[in-house]
Amino acid sequence: MRLAHTGMVFPIAAISALIIAIGARAQSKMEIGTSAFAPGAPIPEKYTCSGDDVSPPLTISGVPSSARALALIVEDPDAPSGTFVHWVAYNMAPQTGSIPAGVKPGDPMPGGGTQGRNDFGRAGYGGPCPPPGAPHHYHFRLFALNDRIAPQSDSGSAVEQSMQGHVVASAETVGIFSR
Repeated sequence: MRLAHTGMVFPIAAISALIIAIGARAQSKMEIGTSAFAPGAPIPEKYTCSGDDVSPPLTISGVPSSARALALIVEDPDAPSGTFVHWVAYNMAPQTGSIPAGVKPGDPMPGGGTQGRNDFGRAGYGGPCPPPGAPHHYHFRLFALNDRIAPQSDSGSAVEQSMQGHVVASAETVGIFSR
């Protein structure tokens, strides 16, 4: 079967495929991932305090068109004293498709944005460093925001508080590590 419009003939199959492709793109889910480890798998030592303590490479996809900024929070909810923030970054460009390994502490984030202070008391990434024992879970959480934020400080809790009411989508991947 074919549809004719203004003298052009289009096969129904081609039109159906186009509609499906447009719908799939419009409904894409925001995702964060890494080539360094599979979701739920151990984080290589290189990215921890037992190794080089450098940030892993991250990939970002499916950011909604309504996003005006991205925020990243990496935390360990298994820490003995409660959730421990290992990395916080905010006001990254929504077009950011990746973050390379080894972002230097205190440097601007790729695509712009600011690295906040982790719970080690330093700006930038601080890798997993749990006490000996059971594996800890490290949540790499990405947030799409409808506006840039101006937190009262650059701590993880201040950034999260500043994000309230601005989150339009979120994504997460988790890695584990034990010593």
